[in-house]
Amino acid sequence: MIAVALFIQTNFIFLIPYVAGQKLKLSYEDAAPAALIGASNHFEVVNATAVMLFGLNSGAALATVVGVLIEVPVMLMLVEVCKKTAFWFPRNPEKATLIDPRCISHFE
Repeated sequence: MIAVALFIQTNFIFLIPYVAGQKLKLSYEDAAPAALIGASNHFEVVNATAVMLFGLNSGAALATVVGVLIEVPVMLMLVEVCKKTAFWFPRNPEKATLIDPRCISHFE
C-alpha cells in the first residue's frame, strides 16, 4: 500500500512541473532537472526524523525505508521519460554539462 501511494505521488509531483515547463516553453535543460528535483522526496532526512521521533520499530520508520526502495527505481524511470520526451522542449545545449548526441550539430 505504501509503495503504490509513493509511486503515484512521485509521478504526479514530477508531471506537474514537467508539463508546466513545456507549456511555459522552458528549455529541456531547465525543465527536466526542475521536475526531477521536485519529485525527489529527500528520504535521508525523512528516515532520520522518523527513527528519532517514532523509534526504529515504528511503522513510520518502515514507511521511510519502503520509500527509499521505491524512489530510486521510480526516479530512474522518470529520467527515461525525460530522455524520451526531450523533443517536446526547446534545447539549450550550452547549459548542459554533458553533450547530448542529439545536439551535436549545434557544436559543429
